[in-house]
Amino acid sequence: VQLQASGGGLVQSGGSLKLSCVVSGRTIRYLVMGWFRQAPGKEREFVAARAWNSGNTFYSDSVKGRFTISRDNAENTVYLQMDSLKPEDSAVYYCAAQSGPHPSSQARHYNLWGQGTLVTVSS
Repeated sequence: VQLQASGGGLVQSGGSLKLSCVVSGRTIRYLVMGWFRQAPGKEREFVAARAWNSGNTFYSDSVKGRFTISRDNAENTVYLQMDSLKPEDSAVYYCAAQSGPHPSSQARHYNLWGQGTLVTVSS
């Protein structure tokens, strides 16, 4: 199973980016899909997660109202739309998959991880 994240790049403060994560090797249909990020010198932190049926979604307080996680189970892809970006959003963003119905904000609950995509927001 592989998770391939893409869509990162350099953007000005206030701009937008959309990250994608394509999963190969198994269906994501019954998995919780999440996004985490890690800035240099900091611990990996939770960003957003969405249950397989899309009825259970939640975000970290730092991105709530600015980021949107979505998923296309048919395409085995999860997305993270990031709007109103701030310099403090700069980090490597990782997609991850978790078994079970209830999204978790704890990285230890996710057993599948992508390689990360770098987002840099300039001020």
